Amino acid sequence: MKLEDYLRDKARKIENTLEALLVPMGDIPPLLQEAMNYSVFAGGKRLRPILTLAAAEAVGGKGEDVIQAACAIELIHTYSLIHDDLPAMDDDDYRRGRLANHKVYGEALAILAGDALLTKAFEILASCHPAAGNDTVLRRVIGEVAAAAGPDGMVGGQTVDIISEGKNIDAATLHYIHRSKTGALLRVSVRTGALLSGAVPDSLAALTRYGEEFGLLFQITDDILDVVGDSAKMGKPVGADAKKAKATYPAVFGLDEARRAAAKARDRALGALESFGPDAQPLRLLVDFVLGRDN
Repeated sequence: MKLEDYLRDKARKIENTLEALLVPMGDIPPLLQEAMNYSVFAGGKRLRPILTLAAAEAVGGKGEDVIQAACAIELIHTYSLIHDDLPAMDDDDYRRGRLANHKVYGEALAILAGDALLTKAFEILASCHPAAGNDTVLRRVIGEVAAAAGPDGMVGGQTVDIISEGKNIDAATLHYIHRSKTGALLRVSVRTGALLSGAVPDSLAALTRYGEEFGLLFQITDDILDVVGDSAKMGKPVGADAKKAKATYPAVFGLDEARRAAAKARDRALGALESFGPDAQPLRLLVDFVLGRDN
């Protein structure tokens, strides 16, 4: 299997589903819809929804059965990027090689576009149908996604990230930031695909471990790229973390130790998949894809 072919195929299906869900989207203010679409269709790897599809396939499910839930998670991710870029947050002017949402539509509409995407995501999730037709599973998924996006997950991690700027923090605080701000949504992306596809407890537990290590790996590599990455490839300036004195792996442990930590997370993620067969191969390949990424 060539990962690039797999990613291309899944991204195309995700893109088509997002277009069906958002274009057109009923009787809403046209400028709001334009602002939402500006960020949703700005490119990106579609990594989180692809993880959802790949996790479903790893436990014998079908990607098309969970693709709407996968797209809902992508909308939550996009909302978080819009809000993260705001002057009151990370104050970034560029995202994915073009102007951030608030630089085009203004701060007020950017906030509203993010709010709209977040709430639209849960509208979509509520309309999903688990493979087993079990509403209890769907309620569990909605609850887990909400927790991953909220104060127990992404929002909590973002909060600690902001208040830790310019401070000397310990390893436990850094791990909390990474696990919550970035890792929680990646972890729940994997669990969503598995749960909606009827994963047995042992498989779900193993995929949960995979999702946790994958999330840690992703954020560590993100930290490293902000030090050594190419701004042209990343679509935004590098060095922003250092300028804001953010808590990152290179800042706390040094670049070499950060690279070693990424390699260990990669090994643990792959180890979590030992009991799975060839259906989990995309998940395995995604680990090395993240470790070796340049954007």
